[in-house]
Parts: sequence; structure tokens; C-alpha cells
Amino acid sequence: MTPRLTAAVLAAPLEPDADEARELLLDELAKLEYAQAQPTWFDLLTQSIVEWFAGLRFGGTGGLPIGVLIVGAVLIALAVIAALLIYGLPRWRRRSTVLADLFGESDARTARELRRDAAAAAARDDWRTAIADRYRAIARSLDERTLVALLPGTTAHAVARQAAREFPDAAAELEAAADLFDGVRYLDHEGDRAGYERVRALDDRLVRSSPLLERPTVPSELVEAPR
Repeated sequence: MTPRLTAAVLAAPLEPDADEARELLLDELAKLEYAQAQPTWFDLLTQSIVEWFAGLRFGGTGGLPIGVLIVGAVLIALAVIAALLIYGLPRWRRRSTVLADLFGESDARTARELRRDAAAAAARDDWRTAIADRYRAIARSLDERTLVALLPGTTAHAVARQAAREFPDAAAELEAAADLFDGVRYLDHEGDRAGYERVRALDDRLVRSSPLLERPTVPSELVEAPR
């Protein structure tokens, strides 16, 4: 018995008649917490499917025809897919919100939006914002290309190190751009046009470049010896 139901019983007359007892019980069970505890239609459907599978008999006298089993399996698969689409999407949305973290800030802007905002900041000589947003654009672009992983807690230099594995020729510029980002973001540097242009040029270079792909190694026994 729940505390609420206990309180309701204690508040009731010591010897209620049958009608009064029934009304007290119905009033208590009609409250929200009891309604929420009831199984949903999806719970009932799942239980029915489990019971149906448990009652199947394959082969022998009284077994279900194979055609009925196939049709039933197809219907169950469609029901599961529909349930995943309906109930799975909220989880995906929550996960995308978590992954919107960018260098310790909630920032869901795309690489294109970050480049646009950086250019707008540069046009008004706000070099601090311009450099920070342009480096964020680099990180977001590499993440969109699945070349780096942006997770909560990922730092600017961690992105530079990940990107350097894909673009080894740009390793030095990636580290320099990370230094510029840390300077304007954490060290209160004002930044300047030269720093912004350096980060912008690196971003443009990475967009035009293809990542380094590891060449498959060929076992030595498969290499034909020179004649």
C-alpha cells in the first residue's frame, strides 16, 4: 500500500459502509501516479509477441503452416521498426545535443555557419571572435567529415593532433592555429588580422585537401622476387 493510499485510509471513517469504501478506493486509484504505472500499448504488444512465440509449435501434428509463420515474422519486424522510429528518435536527439559541445561550450553551429560568423567578426575588426570562430569552423568541418571526434572535453590541441594524423603536411599549421585559438579564448589576447588570415588559410587548405589514407600492406610472401 502506498503512503498516499495509507493516508487516505487513515483519514476515512473507522467503519465506512460498502459504498463509502468503494468511492474512497476509486478516488485514490484515479490519481496520476496510478495511471502512469499502467502498462503502455507498446508493453502489451511486446508481451503478446513474447507469448505468441512461446506458444508456437514447429512441425508435428497441430503445428502452424510455414506461410503463417513467415507472414507473422514480417508483421512483427514491421512493428519493431515502427516502434524504433517512434521511440528511438528522442534518444538520438538527446545524443546530438550532447555532441554539440565544442571546446567546453554548447555550440551547434555548422562549419559553414561558423565561417560566416568569423567573416562577419573580421569585417568589424573583432579579431578575437574571428580567430576563435574560424578555428571552431576547422574543428567542426573535420568532425563533419568524420576525420576527428569532437567529444565533451576535447581541446583545441587535441583536435590539432587528431587532424595531423590525416594531414601530416599541415601539422605545424594546425598546432599554430590551436595556439592562436587558446590565446584569444583563454589568455585574453586581442588577436589581429594576421592571426585570423593564418587560421582562415589553414581552413581553406584543409577543405581542399584529401586526408592521408593508409596504404594496405602486402605480405612479403606474396611479392614476386625479381628475376
